[in-house]
Order: sequence, then structure tokens, then C-alpha cells
Amino acid sequence: RSNAGETMAWSESVDTVLANKEGLAAFRMFLKSEFSEENVEFWLACEDFKKTKSSTKIASKARKIYSDFIQADAPKEVNIDFHTKNDISQNISEPTLSCFDAAQRAIYSLMAKDSFPRFLRSEVYRELVKKHQDRNQKRWLPFL
Repeated sequence: RSNAGETMAWSESVDTVLANKEGLAAFRMFLKSEFSEENVEFWLACEDFKKTKSSTKIASKARKIYSDFIQADAPKEVNIDFHTKNDISQNISEPTLSCFDAAQRAIYSLMAKDSFPRFLRSEVYRELVKKHQDRNQKRWLPFL
């Protein structure tokens, strides 16, 4: 797909944005403007965490995610329900690769239902689509 086509395809789902480097950067910029970039940062941290192989790294990465995003008054605290937060708190001493799954699903759902539709209506997204459309037109103009 062309860049413009790819940019337009982002509107299909939050997954297409999260999987695309430029889309992810634009989405992060938008979330930052809404003071909610911790959601995408948490989601990315969880994606990275699930790929961890070493058991010592699992424990240290889990503690870092917990202290950055989950514990009360965390610097980038995400908005998850009490039960999910409580489950993580009780299991953080012996973390598994799936210990953040419920929280990650909740945050993904929040982004997909709440932030993502606003992103698609945002100036950030419109500018990106326009930039790609302009770039495509310039690419074909010499042949006209």
C-alpha cells in the first residue's frame, strides 16, 4: 500500500496504528496532548514484557512495570479497576508473563473505544493523512 493508503488504513483499527511506527508516533503525540500517553506506554511495556525469556529479567521488568504504571501514585499510573490492580499487587512477588494481561486488555479497550476515535478526528491524524496524500501527488506529477 502507498503511504497515504496506509495512513487511511489506520482508521480501520487501533491495531493498525500500534503496529505502524509512524502511526504509533502520531498516536503517542496525540495521547500526550490529552495527557494520557501512559496508556500506550503501558501497552508497549506489556508487549515487550511478554517477549522476555530470562526469569530474572521477567521479575525485574514486572517490578518496573508495576512501579511505573500500577502501584498507587505511580508516575504513569494507568486507570484500571481495583480488582485487576489488586490481583497484580498480590502476584507481583512471583510474576508470570501473563500477570499484566487483564490490565493490558483493559487499557487496550480504553484506547480502542475512547482515545482512538478522538485520534481519528484529531488535527494530528488529519495532518498526517494530508502529508501522505500530498507526497503521493508529488510522486506522480512528473508523469502527467
